[in-house]
Amino acid sequence: MPNDLHTIQWFPGHMQKTRRLIKENLRNVNLVAEIVDARIPSASRNPELDEMLGQKPKMVLLNKCDLADERATRRWIAYYRAHGVPAIAIDAKSGKGLSQFVPAVHQALADYIQRRQKKGMSGYQIRVMVVGVPNVGKSSFINRIAGGKRAKVEDRPGVTRGKQWIRISEDLELLDMPGILWPKFEDQAVGEKLAFTGAIKDDIMDLEYIAMKLLDVLCQRYPDKLCERYKLTRQQLDGCDGGWEVLQLIGKKRGMLVAGGEVNTERAAITVIDEYRGQKIGRFTLEMPPDESAAPAPEGEAEL
Repeated sequence: MPNDLHTIQWFPGHMQKTRRLIKENLRNVNLVAEIVDARIPSASRNPELDEMLGQKPKMVLLNKCDLADERATRRWIAYYRAHGVPAIAIDAKSGKGLSQFVPAVHQALADYIQRRQKKGMSGYQIRVMVVGVPNVGKSSFINRIAGGKRAKVEDRPGVTRGKQWIRISEDLELLDMPGILWPKFEDQAVGEKLAFTGAIKDDIMDLEYIAMKLLDVLCQRYPDKLCERYKLTRQQLDGCDGGWEVLQLIGKKRGMLVAGGEVNTERAAITVIDEYRGQKIGRFTLEMPPDESAAPAPEGEAEL
């Protein structure tokens, strides 16, 4: 069984450079758009960012909404809006929800635009900085919103290494920043959730540990979907003592055995992680808003 004290940290040197780039370029933009993973909206937000931004206007884009629980996404949007932060749900790969982006930017900067117009300053330029953790979909978002491949896209963290300006229209430019984490995860569960979704490189982690912790969460939140995918009964699932035993059970069900009839837990772990990320198990949101008073958004309020 993997060590429960396993710790996850990944802060390459280029991320320190990104922190400096963000601070240095804030004065050059009107608004910051933070892209988060709709499956883990809290864990995929950089806790250092609010302090870095100060009073700079910001908005949140919940990307990969097609992989998340729709009802949970509506609740997250309601939560952000209740706290004065514009938020929209998008799927950068398919383009879903992207039609809301430009209107949301103009609405967030309505006071700025009105001041410019009152002064007779036509032809104003809006500049938006796009930030987010690695592999959250920043480049896919920019390429889709720009109508072509303007930024490098790969399904692995740590691809964008330098800032890039991308013109979207005559009055709107985006500044694409490299993905950035933070030096230390105070809550180890945050690092685990980032690992589940691929924000941290797989090759620096114990995948059996990650799969075990992922199964712990799925057993608590979505046991029926887990049973459906892996042909388990609720009695079998409830009889397991944690994610490690569930992983072994899945390995047996899939015939992932080695000499002596032992389960190849490494192979089973890779399968569980890949199928979770590929939406073969279901649409899951692994955390809910901290403010329980935030009611779910009415049907149709958010385009999901």
